[in-house]
Amino acid sequence: MTKAPDKLTKAEAKAELARLAAEIAGHDRRYHGEDAPTISDAAYDALKRRNDAIETRFPDLIRPDSPSHRVGAKPSEKFAKVVHARPMLSLDNAFSDEDIEDFVARVRRFLGSKEDDEIVFTAEPKIDGLSASLRYENGVFVQGATRGDGQEGEDITANLRTIKDVPLRLHGEVPKVFEVRGEVYMTHRDFFALNKRQEKDGKPLFVNPRNTAAGAVRQLDPAMTAARPLHFFSYTWGETSAMPAKTQWDMLQAFKDWGLKVSPLIRRCKTTAEILKFYDDIQSKRADLGYDIDGVVYKVDRLDLQDRLGFISRSPRWAIAHKFPAEQAQTVLLDIDIQVGRTGKLAPVAKLRPVTVGGVVVQNATLHNEDEIARKDVRIGDTVVVQRAGDVIPQIVRVIEEKRPKGAKPYQFPHNCPVCHSHAVREVDEKTGKEDVDRRCTGGLICAAQAVERLRHFVSRDAFDIDGFGGVYIETLHDKGLLKEPADIFRLAKKPEALDRALAERRAELSAERRAREGKEDVAKKSKKDDDSKLVENLIAAIDARRRIGMDRFINALGIRHVGETNARLIARNYPDIDAFVAAMEGETAVAELSEIGGIGEVVAQAVKDFFDEKHNRKLVDHLLKEVDVVPLAAPKIAGSPVAGKTVVFTGTLEKMTRQEAKARAESLGAKVSGSVSKKTDLVVAGPGAGSKLAEAAKHGVEVIDEDSWLKMIGG
Repeated sequence: MTKAPDKLTKAEAKAELARLAAEIAGHDRRYHGEDAPTISDAAYDALKRRNDAIETRFPDLIRPDSPSHRVGAKPSEKFAKVVHARPMLSLDNAFSDEDIEDFVARVRRFLGSKEDDEIVFTAEPKIDGLSASLRYENGVFVQGATRGDGQEGEDITANLRTIKDVPLRLHGEVPKVFEVRGEVYMTHRDFFALNKRQEKDGKPLFVNPRNTAAGAVRQLDPAMTAARPLHFFSYTWGETSAMPAKTQWDMLQAFKDWGLKVSPLIRRCKTTAEILKFYDDIQSKRADLGYDIDGVVYKVDRLDLQDRLGFISRSPRWAIAHKFPAEQAQTVLLDIDIQVGRTGKLAPVAKLRPVTVGGVVVQNATLHNEDEIARKDVRIGDTVVVQRAGDVIPQIVRVIEEKRPKGAKPYQFPHNCPVCHSHAVREVDEKTGKEDVDRRCTGGLICAAQAVERLRHFVSRDAFDIDGFGGVYIETLHDKGLLKEPADIFRLAKKPEALDRALAERRAELSAERRAREGKEDVAKKSKKDDDSKLVENLIAAIDARRRIGMDRFINALGIRHVGETNARLIARNYPDIDAFVAAMEGETAVAELSEIGGIGEVVAQAVKDFFDEKHNRKLVDHLLKEVDVVPLAAPKIAGSPVAGKTVVFTGTLEKMTRQEAKARAESLGAKVSGSVSKKTDLVVAGPGAGSKLAEAAKHGVEVIDEDSWLKMIGG
């Protein structure tokens, strides 16, 4: 006879909780993963009630894989940061059959394979959800994180534990450390049921399953996540102490054996024709799948070939996402709004009569630039076709001219900034004589729009990522004269009273405006002094938490034209520290030096040089460096790599691998690959036909080896 929880000894309770965790996990797997339950709902609930009762009596015995984690834990004040052991990278996109044919050809060309060499690909639906990483140690789920910027995400462990597709313990032979990566999503059925409950309760309706799932996972209270019906598909991995298979396909079979849910639609394809047929088949089934997908992903199946192909910038060479065509709808263009970005670009935005496109209500769409407006002859009052490009960014496809109202006039693009009224010009490239497609404000930092937008960018997630420091605070503090340049953000810690006063004044202004709109009299309000003090305290704490910043984030935060997070990371990898980088930008060879970095062209190099040539920009950087500590970008953690952190130059003809593959392999081992030899070079790999670089190597005393020695050094 089963003992009551209050009659159990501690040893008996421990054994019983272990049995219940395993039994309930098995039922979860059969119900959610296999759609084959073996007990009734009532019997399942009885098992969970017994588990809860024992845990209540013995709270110190609660297990990491306890079923009670499914209903949520203590709410968090904010998410902690998680640095990914292996970056969570994004995929390049393809939009046509020709793009896929080019992708397959690039793979073959990179590997140097012959026409009749078989290269197998896996093909799988691209789930439209929120990417997440699950870390298992000794088979137990210990940490979950969002993708974030690919390098650093947010700790959402407690929330992911509430999702029944996420096993709290894997079964079978599992590596000691294994990170599973996949997608959190919501089914159409669950989404519509949730919106019915929202409507019944008089609450706002959710827009689409993807946003609803993403919002649920990022709730500070795990109980809120537990209340949403979420699911998880596993499809790849991150850090692992051992590899259980040699192909993508067999890795996914291992996932299933461990109790993870994997898409049942994944297939192996041996030819481009098979790949494209799979795409057509999945597209035809898209509406009946019961959850959102926005394309198909193809991956080279053999893991050794994936290793050879490696990565370029933020995406793997061995995989690509074949996106579905954008959905379209018709609506009326009500106005064209000109917005000024942080680089001074005048960006035209179409203000539309609201219309639903692909399940999302669209009111704004990009018009790109004035040439695009002229080419499409877009006029205010026109009926236009709108689509969400890649199912994300709304854009105007074309005008339906037969519906054009009489008297509609061609749009005249402004030649002055709508914010500061400075001239807005289209720059001309001195070398090519071509005019830039974008018109830019010449006001620079005197333009309030540019100053505010640059500051917004500075605190954004991919830059300094200052928690809670949103656009409202930036606008308010800029208007109050407390925030003119990035360094001012860190100086705010020394001015808590001024910060408190500025925020209080702004709130009072907004309150007065609201009362004026509503026609209400000015009545006394309860003091918010305590709330303001707490707000100021939190803001200062968030600012101080980012006084130590990675070099790539620092460079990205500067807002240099053409330099986003990818180029910032490429640049940061090639300089030992921020002082060396800034000093190099003062030299006459700065453009040439930057152009040697793989992925950084002359246009980007010149933009970086131009930025540092401006005295006010250099002053801005100097002020900022007095406030923050910039950490050099660490080389990839490559255990046992003989070239990690070294600068390598390849010259001459390589006979056993392509130059592209050699470079990718070196970078994957933590080396920096340069296009020229200097005193900073550690190693030159020379093949037949090597020329002046050998002389430079001799001049600087740099070690030179041949291709065979290089392959021996890196292990083949």
